[in-house]
Amino acid sequence: MNGTTSNGARNANNTSVQINPYTPRYADLLSRVNNFSIIESTLREGEQFANAFFDTATKIEIAKALDDFGVEYIELTSPAASEQSRQDCIAICQLGLKAKILTHIRCHIDDAKIAVETGVDGVDVVIGTSSYLREFSHGKDMAYISAKATEVINFVKSKGIEVRFSSEDSFRSDLVDLLSLYRQVDTLGVNRVGIADTVGCANPRQVYELVRTLRGVVSCDIECHFHNDTGCSIANAFAALEAGATHIDTSVLGIGERNGITPLGGLVARMYTADKDYIKYKYKLDKLRDVENLVANAVGVEVPFNNYITGYCAFTHKAGIHAKAILNNPSTYEILKPEDFGMTRYVSIGHRLTGWNAVKNRVEQLDLTLTDEQVKQVTNKIKQLADIRPQSMEDVDTLLRNFHHAVKSGDPSHVENVLSTPAVK
Repeated sequence: MNGTTSNGARNANNTSVQINPYTPRYADLLSRVNNFSIIESTLREGEQFANAFFDTATKIEIAKALDDFGVEYIELTSPAASEQSRQDCIAICQLGLKAKILTHIRCHIDDAKIAVETGVDGVDVVIGTSSYLREFSHGKDMAYISAKATEVINFVKSKGIEVRFSSEDSFRSDLVDLLSLYRQVDTLGVNRVGIADTVGCANPRQVYELVRTLRGVVSCDIECHFHNDTGCSIANAFAALEAGATHIDTSVLGIGERNGITPLGGLVARMYTADKDYIKYKYKLDKLRDVENLVANAVGVEVPFNNYITGYCAFTHKAGIHAKAILNNPSTYEILKPEDFGMTRYVSIGHRLTGWNAVKNRVEQLDLTLTDEQVKQVTNKIKQLADIRPQSMEDVDTLLRNFHHAVKSGDPSHVENVLSTPAVK
């Protein structure tokens, strides 16, 4: 009987088969998992983060760093927001970056007129479509929204630049109203329509279904903007791409209104696992840490310890059984290769969970010579000391060197002295 080719199974020759679990959907012609663009919104959505205040110099530095990383679009705060916002928009447009520069405006002709004069490559137009926003925000009905959308889109298009039209609070909007509006703006010739999970209420299944439905209604590109209030922003972005979305909004460290949106690093990590070669070719992955540190410093926060890719625990291994496997083959417990992101792996050994294989690796790094049995002896000593307090790498290295020196002396009492040294709290 021939073996199966499902995950973890064997093929007809009874040899192990490595299957990409996403292959079936990648075969779907509508999927854009390996053909998408990032609209980086740190300088728009990110300005809505509670701690954010970006002066002109900081905005320029962030824009250059994002451009160096390789994002396709950089989205800026509406120039209608303030005079300084307008001037900053002009300044960034004049930098000559490879990324296209967009600005985000209300669906209002006055905002559009200000935006097109700044030199941007495109204008992102948005208006609320849910019953909540129509009643409690702008107070307009769908007929008004439709008329305003037509006016603004035609104006922006007349200037020869890109235009995107997005609903706001898409997942709490009436589906018939939403699709009718999108069909209308598609016929007007927008470059993209946008879906926005403004309150972070959507889940991946809802996202997939809406994007898939929309893909059958419009011929233009589809942009998606996901807030992270309920922790689904990355999963939602991935589901959207699977369903045929073409553009994903991100911000560095996910900063933005409330809990923010899809983080740039998180999306990159997710897409790296889907198509590593595509992501490595498309973006300068080793620049991610620099841009995250830049933004973190600008808004006065620390990069989280468990941040995707760049958090200090992202490639740290502690448990003994994990450490042994990692030292033999890093793929056993790592789906991301730290070296692809300019990061390094760290095996922690100064604790009660340490294993002798990890200690042996450190012994070899220090160019010491111990037998496996001797390594096991000193590992037990590390565990005893770590039961009292965690041991730093310096503590461990000192113990290993002292133990090695005692072993090489040939005097068993010296070895016993090292192994019997009491721990200090």
